[in-house]
Amino acid sequence: QVQLVESGGGLVQPGGSLRLSCAASGSISRINTMGWYRQAPGKQRELVAGMHSGSSRSYADSVKGRFTISRDNAKNTVYLQMNSLKPEDTAVYLCYYSTYQERYWGQGTQVTVSS
Repeated sequence: QVQLVESGGGLVQPGGSLRLSCAASGSISRINTMGWYRQAPGKQRELVAGMHSGSSRSYADSVKGRFTISRDNAKNTVYLQMNSLKPEDTAVYLCYYSTYQERYWGQGTQVTVSS
């Protein structure tokens, strides 16, 4: 079992920044991928960014150049730095941890971009 604890969401004005964190604990595999999905009301869940323990990264086209994913493998923690936020970034952001065998989800953190 793996537990994920997220933090860092909130309300921010358009153009502002937020940093999300997600700490994993439990039976952590040395090889894994951690990252973030988001889900807005009435929309499908969307992959925002993912990062393999070997350092490869992927981003949704809608966030490239604005969001940066990073991780501290010693702390089993993944971060999402979100800059130049737009109202359309408003959603619940869900952290995930996955291996080839399993996937776990965090409880989600709300990000609201509004003036």
